[in-house]
Amino acid sequence: MQNRKIPLGRDFLYSVYQRRLRRSLDPAQLPRHVAMIIDGNRRWAKQLGFDSAAHGHRAGAAKMREFLEWCDDLGISVVTLYLLSADNLTQRPSEELADLVQIIAELAEELSHYRNWRVQQVGSKDRLPEPLVTALDAAEARTAGNKGLHINLAVGYGGRTEITDAMRSIVATHHAHGGTLEDLAETLTPELIGQHLYTGGQPDPELVIRTSGEQRLSDFMLWQSAHSEFYFVEALGPDLREVDFLRALRDFAKRQRRFGG
Repeated sequence: MQNRKIPLGRDFLYSVYQRRLRRSLDPAQLPRHVAMIIDGNRRWAKQLGFDSAAHGHRAGAAKMREFLEWCDDLGISVVTLYLLSADNLTQRPSEELADLVQIIAELAEELSHYRNWRVQQVGSKDRLPEPLVTALDAAEARTAGNKGLHINLAVGYGGRTEITDAMRSIVATHHAHGGTLEDLAETLTPELIGQHLYTGGQPDPELVIRTSGEQRLSDFMLWQSAHSEFYFVEALGPDLREVDFLRALRDFAKRQRRFGG
């Protein structure tokens, strides 16, 4: 029988490259906590000719489910997804915001039934619609005892508001115990503030990734990312590939972290 050559298509080559990248990663050099700013969903929908940004947000949510699987399979412990900022609640058109709220509620519900993941909302609930608050609270309660990947859903989140809330919590706790302002000044430390953040008790993100080519934090984890490494991906949110993520991890492993030095 004559041997026939099998054509090497683009997907096959990417698959080979992807497996090689994955094998090259040292588990000891992977970040424990990865934070993701999912950006470009609206541009993705517009480029494909959709008449609503909801198509992009739904595709972005589906991609985040994939992204969480990639992280979990590599043994990463904590992932924070920036899904809805406090600014979005006042700046997005009402119709788009209503669609986005529903998509996030559905995502929280889906994640709370998947693997052994633990879901937690980080952010303020003050201006969130009640159905979304209900969905987030239900997902958090349903997964509270899970020991798998810890997923922070940053919803209604703002970094400056988080720091303000932490300070208010510290002052209120101190006052409730009868402390004086002088005592508070003596005990106030970065470690104490960190304990009162939405992510209190968790490791800070070692790696922050943003899609769509934008290179800014957008009020995301301002305190926690003080010593984070940043990686910016040109792909729009729904187009993110596992290869892109593996390259980010490879780049992270090569960096010499100086922690402000």
